[in-house]
Amino acid sequence: MVYVVGHRGAAGEQPENTLKGFRYALDLGVDYVECDVHLTRDGHLVVMHDATVDRTTNGQGAISALGLDRIRSLDAGEGETVPTFDEVLALVAGRVPLLCELKGSGVEEAAVAAVNAHGMAEQVIFTSFNLDRLAAVRQWGDRYRIGAILPNASEFEIARAGALGVEAIGVRYTNLCYRILAQAHDAGLQVRAWNPDTLAEQQAMIALGVDGISTNRPSLLLGYLRSLSAASRPAKLPKQRSRAPQRARA
Repeated sequence: MVYVVGHRGAAGEQPENTLKGFRYALDLGVDYVECDVHLTRDGHLVVMHDATVDRTTNGQGAISALGLDRIRSLDAGEGETVPTFDEVLALVAGRVPLLCELKGSGVEEAAVAAVNAHGMAEQVIFTSFNLDRLAAVRQWGDRYRIGAILPNASEFEIARAGALGVEAIGVRYTNLCYRILAQAHDAGLQVRAWNPDTLAEQQAMIALGVDGISTNRPSLLLGYLRSLSAASRPAKLPKQRSRAPQRARA
């Protein structure tokens, strides 16, 4: 059975990259949650996908040009604030692994330091489109877990990811094919379909043979997987009622 990643929490169902979204995904029963981290002007890690706050908040400006207090004052959707990386780490600690996409220059060292401070090196997988960025994380030791995002993975990229010690590659689901699956599996890498958000797309990825699926709509996928699990269970036979012993006639 494939594993399920709640992308940016559950970006198609709740405000993305918010504590509300992450709690929702956890309550659904995802196997992993995924977030993105940027550095603020004053050196704090905040969880947001874009380099600016414009799309997902009621504010404007580049994260790198804004201080933490200003960013925390913004509405990230439904009254949610932009979470810090520390808050997300505390929320998922001991529950599910976290895929942490490294965004912006200089974020690697700060993210590794935060994970160390929480004692969560085994629970966090650092991801990036940039293999050089993953190599920077790897230089701090083999105990740090890394994963690559390769939208249309080439044989060269797969080989380099394997050499870096990447656990899995995330590939855009529209580009996935048997060739990429075979090359990745031969290199010892798992393959995660990146963001199919309709049930038909998710079912196609399962049929293809991916190891995991990242999606903005985890409720669809989890509901389907649970229906498959329920259908595969043997039917329970009704319990036979015990018959009371008959009394002997006098």
